[in-house]
Amino acid sequence: MNDIGKQESENLEVPTVQESCEGCTAAEVLVKCLEKEGVEYVFGIPGEENLDMMNALKKSNIRVIVVRHEQGAAFMADMYGRLTGKAGVCFSTLGPGAANLITGTADANSDGAPVIAITGQVGTERMHLTSHQYLDLVELFAPITKRSKQIVNPDSVNEIIRIAFKYAESEKPGACHIDLPTNVAKMKVTPGLAEIPIDKQVYSKEYASFSSIDQAAALIYKAKRPVILVGHSAVRNHAGEALTSFADELKIPVVNTMMAKGIVPYKNKYSMWTIGIPQKDYQNKILDMADLVIAVGYDIVEFAPGKWNENGKHKIIHIDQRPAHINMLYQPQVQVIGDISYSLQQIQYRSDPKEEPTEILNLKKEMVLEYESFANDTSFPMKPQKILYDVRKFMGEDDIVISDVGAHKMWIAREYNCYKPNTCIISNGFATMGIAVPGAVAAKLINMDRKVLAISGDGGFMMNSQEYETALREGAPIVTLIFSDASYGLIKWKQIDHFGKNCFVDFTNPNFVKYAESMHAKGYRVEKAEDLIPILEDAFKQTVPCIIDCPVDYSENTKLSEYLHEKFE
Repeated sequence: MNDIGKQESENLEVPTVQESCEGCTAAEVLVKCLEKEGVEYVFGIPGEENLDMMNALKKSNIRVIVVRHEQGAAFMADMYGRLTGKAGVCFSTLGPGAANLITGTADANSDGAPVIAITGQVGTERMHLTSHQYLDLVELFAPITKRSKQIVNPDSVNEIIRIAFKYAESEKPGACHIDLPTNVAKMKVTPGLAEIPIDKQVYSKEYASFSSIDQAAALIYKAKRPVILVGHSAVRNHAGEALTSFADELKIPVVNTMMAKGIVPYKNKYSMWTIGIPQKDYQNKILDMADLVIAVGYDIVEFAPGKWNENGKHKIIHIDQRPAHINMLYQPQVQVIGDISYSLQQIQYRSDPKEEPTEILNLKKEMVLEYESFANDTSFPMKPQKILYDVRKFMGEDDIVISDVGAHKMWIAREYNCYKPNTCIISNGFATMGIAVPGAVAAKLINMDRKVLAISGDGGFMMNSQEYETALREGAPIVTLIFSDASYGLIKWKQIDHFGKNCFVDFTNPNFVKYAESMHAKGYRVEKAEDLIPILEDAFKQTVPCIIDCPVDYSENTKLSEYLHEKFE
């Protein structure tokens, strides 16, 4: 099975739990329900208003990961959810602690990662007053979650927890919020059913109608130049093998979004790599050539239809677990709704292979030649293409790269190709700076046998670098590779593209080697291009987290813009 996330989810050990306990408080039943859901970790910071929950967790076999900022907790839960398919759990106290969870919670909800965010709260007797640190957290979290509820009756805890997990883990996965007032947390739960965690129901798969499958096959039969556009839902729903077979047998080129990297191995003949950078690239050209776009697990939040179908000219087949969103530039002729693998297999059975897409395969040859042209580049500061060429050379097929957000993300999308899904994680729904370091901590905790490399700009790194202390304390020896240019590089890139100059984007950095050492980690600085692979080799031998400071030549940003403009516009 190629789907890393599926493997991890199936291999997770489910903690044991006693079904009931006489005289339990609401907080104790809440923790029992988390155990019943198979929760391994909870990420967060304790506070006065969640003392009872923390006391209950102390008696549990759930591992509490105390972080250094609640945003880091939410990102860790986000990454856990994305890699395992099981809801990651984060927690905070009330007010400012809860507000700090918002960015990571919103990221999970937009990116389709199942997360449960649990907040402490003032007692119900104070909520009608102007109270110290009080915020209406149910209202605050409502726009960024699938469901936001407050526990006001201790006998409803087991129902609220089960509903939250059901919503969070159902397609499209996302975040749910639970608010627990401090007085309710202390209340006794009525003996009987209210004390007992509710069983998780196993649902049968839903399958597409034969009529929609037949209609899709008929459209493919008529098409001369079909192209597949595949998105993150295909990764979440483990459709990689079916999609690869579909593309191979029918000879249809595949373009993936940033969040679907590796869904078809990048060395596969029909893999046309990743779409998503702001400029028109090879993949845009390939989609422009299509007379039919077969969108598989594609979500418009990943890459807007206006960026590949700006004139609304494409015929579209939508294949997914759920119907398409409404967008005037994304109006499918056919929607095949149900288990993605089954739908692809059934359409494949009803279809004949197309002629070889020779023109598109010739573009693939150009892409490969361009990629390989940086193999022996020794210029310094290093070109982003060369950094990522060397990283790909070093990292194994199953190893995991977590990308932060910034200019480096565009280069990772374009240059770092994958053999398997869930081996390069990019946030491209909410696209949040600061996700890489805490995300890598969670990824390492559940993948101790794999290398986990966070790649970040110096801007994004400093947003959550405090979680290096968490990584050290929790025994998660991650490595972070910093693309260092002392500026917010992506914004500088856009300013130069738009105005020919930049402003308000430059800053100074600490000495990252000493910064690492100050947190009992190990630091490295790349001094020449030939250093990078030996440094990576040494860093991944360490038992402590490591930071690699790599100066990058971001003059390549505007060079890429000019090159692509000349080639494709």
